[in-house]
Amino acid sequence: MDIFGEGDTALVEAAIPAAAAALGIAEPDWRWEELPDIDWVAENQRSFRPFQVGPFWVHPSHVDQGMPHGLLPLRIDAGLAFGTGTHATTRGCLEMLATLDPATTTNAVDVGCGSGILAIAMAKLWKRPVLGGDNDPEAVDVARENAGLNGVPELCTFVVSGGLLADELARKAPYDLVVANILAGPLVELSDSFAAAVKSGGRVLLSGLLVEQAAHIVEEYGRRGFDVERRIDLETGGAWWRSLVLRRR
Repeated sequence: MDIFGEGDTALVEAAIPAAAAALGIAEPDWRWEELPDIDWVAENQRSFRPFQVGPFWVHPSHVDQGMPHGLLPLRIDAGLAFGTGTHATTRGCLEMLATLDPATTTNAVDVGCGSGILAIAMAKLWKRPVLGGDNDPEAVDVARENAGLNGVPELCTFVVSGGLLADELARKAPYDLVVANILAGPLVELSDSFAAAVKSGGRVLLSGLLVEQAAHIVEEYGRRGFDVERRIDLETGGAWWRSLVLRRR
């Protein structure tokens, strides 16, 4: 196999010198190389080791031993969906969730739920129904499977949705808590809909942003009636990521 597919060789051979000429540089040395057919999902699952974050013990379904006493197990098989819990953004969200007063989180939704890890964590932590949505149908399927692995399929409802547009999510507003571990750009794009969907005194838990992007997010949400309540910075791969809890005035 090759990464371009059969029949694309001529296009590539023409594109490389053309790109070099456009950039005003010499054509670089390059070669075709056949790559092995690797199942990267399986490789990732094999390398996924259990770990603790806050009150949670995150582990894949094929590793069930070794959990310290008193922790809440989160059995997560990410498959093709984002969210094994190892990234700083997900870890930050899990730690933040554990700091929230359960009495203030009666109605919660996870936007861009990926593997479902955050919605499942909320369901297990607070023992109440939680909604989750993702614009990727495969992610929604994975999230539903993970809810079953964790014994909370009746508490977690996952639907295909861009933002809060799906009827199942829109009609549940106003929310006490909206969680979104996505990226800085979409967080800005969704700020109006989040502000409209969160009740006065409610919160958003936002992550997926680098520390240097946080000020812009805080400014945008501040214009929409939110104040910073707490934050946490964690590192992954040499980059620092910030998770924010903002409270609506």
